[in-house]
Amino acid sequence: MALSILGTWKVVDEEVKRLTAISARTAGSYGASYERMGAAWAITRQGARKKWPDAIDKSAASETEASNLELFGGTAELCRDMSSGGWRWTGQGADGTRSEDNVAHSLATKEEAAAHAGAFLKEHTTDEG
Repeated sequence: MALSILGTWKVVDEEVKRLTAISARTAGSYGASYERMGAAWAITRQGARKKWPDAIDKSAASETEASNLELFGGTAELCRDMSSGGWRWTGQGADGTRSEDNVAHSLATKEEAAAHAGAFLKEHTTDEG
């Protein structure tokens, strides 16, 4: 009897591992970091990375990272807004004009934020000549 119970727990353990791996991949696909997954599982970031090595797609991870845009002599930074899941940007044109903080709303995609930032930078070039 005790051995059959032990065998049952083995099956349960394997299923729990499978389901947690699925949950970790889902969380990673929604932008969760290994640090946050580790906190949810009460382990370190490194422990989470070791436990679920495929939870975060490397190409998807770059989608959540801030990046800089340099156009028309100005610069802009694109940042992920973790509270809304959208994107925000701030910039400074070549003429020295700074963008507003853009906290009123976030944009759906990184590409949309880049387009808005690019339009701002184009409007604020220097007139040389």
